[in-house]
Amino acid sequence: MIGALTLFLLIPLFLVKGLINERAVRQSEVIREINSKWGNEVFFYGPILKIPYVTYVQSEVYDKKTGKSVIERIPEQHYAFFFPEELKNTSKVQTEIKKRNNYESVVFTSQMDFSGRYIQPDFSSKYVSDADIKWEKATILIRTTNLSSIKNSVKMLFSGKEYVFEPIYEAQANEDYSYYSENNGYRAVSSLETPFFNAKDHFENGNFSFSITYDGSSKIGIVPIGKVTESTIKSDWKDPSFSGNFLPFKKDIKNDGFSADWKILHINRPFSQQTFGSLPDIGKYAFEVDFVIPVDEYQQNERAAKYRFLVIGLTFLIFFLIQTISKIKIHIFQYTMIGLALTMFYTLLISITEHSSFSKAYLMASVMVVLLIGLYSISILKNRKFPMFIVVSLSALYGFIYVIIQLESLRFIGRKCWFVFDFGFGDVCFKED
Repeated sequence: MIGALTLFLLIPLFLVKGLINERAVRQSEVIREINSKWGNEVFFYGPILKIPYVTYVQSEVYDKKTGKSVIERIPEQHYAFFFPEELKNTSKVQTEIKKRNNYESVVFTSQMDFSGRYIQPDFSSKYVSDADIKWEKATILIRTTNLSSIKNSVKMLFSGKEYVFEPIYEAQANEDYSYYSENNGYRAVSSLETPFFNAKDHFENGNFSFSITYDGSSKIGIVPIGKVTESTIKSDWKDPSFSGNFLPFKKDIKNDGFSADWKILHINRPFSQQTFGSLPDIGKYAFEVDFVIPVDEYQQNERAAKYRFLVIGLTFLIFFLIQTISKIKIHIFQYTMIGLALTMFYTLLISITEHSSFSKAYLMASVMVVLLIGLYSISILKNRKFPMFIVVSLSALYGFIYVIIQLESLRFIGRKCWFVFDFGFGDVCFKED
């Protein structure tokens, strides 16, 4: 009978778990709304030198006047894309916690400084003559998300001359190079492009530099398109997660922030320094930094709910043992009341968590439920000895489950520690992502 009651009580507990999931979904929706108004994730690759060139296709055409077929050379325009020989980036990221009601999200302002060098483009692989290369219609291209959250006019200093980037209408840009939206977790990627210039004027000194400032959230991703790409990202956020196709070779994570360095060679990624026709889909080769809030309250509530069967089963077992020892009969209705009190713990936990920390909420909810069952036990068992035993036992049970929940978090921390140790930085440990 008690076993059947235990299974019956799992029904309201499943409803409680549904409530936890519903609140977690609501949290995600609010975070997305906060991020969309401030600025979404930042994705960047560039600068890319874009040069048009002409090839010819031979076509046989029938001439009605002469009655003969003649061979005509029909010109076709294409585009060549060249990546920098050297690319250096320094990014300074200032984070901020944005709150709405009981929810919070990490947003940031990132100042990204780029510099590097181009060498003269090589068209020899396409056997294109110099006369068929439109050097005077060269442009510089940047691919990025979050045009609406860029906070400065983007200007490039290239060989001592300044060029201002302007956005491209993507429907037109699609004719020239590949376009993708919703690629590798990023929202729509847009393009910025300079006016035409003569590329031949820039290769005695092919140095360039520019800066771009974003309001963003969640993560920063950069594609290492330089033949040698060096990047340093510094931030005041203490809980970063490094992901993407490349990990930093050096990182320093402290309570007041982190610093991470990357150095990536062209042989480390599967695309060349030049491409003809259209840009390849290289977004998946980015290295990324995620700005995460470690173990949120809804995750911990969900973990607590996983042990609901254990709590009900052990509590009923305690009362059954007391019933057996004391010869006091406990009615099934009284078991039902005790079980309903146990289910109240999870509704109290999630309700209080939304206004406080998980630890405080867990303490308050467990104390309230233990006292409720303890006082109810006095009326059932007619003495104070057994209710005291029940209070101590339930307190130990809830304490044990709290420790298990925290150990699950430590398991993730341990996984991160091993990851860092494996790269030779065993003294650094960061929290769950």
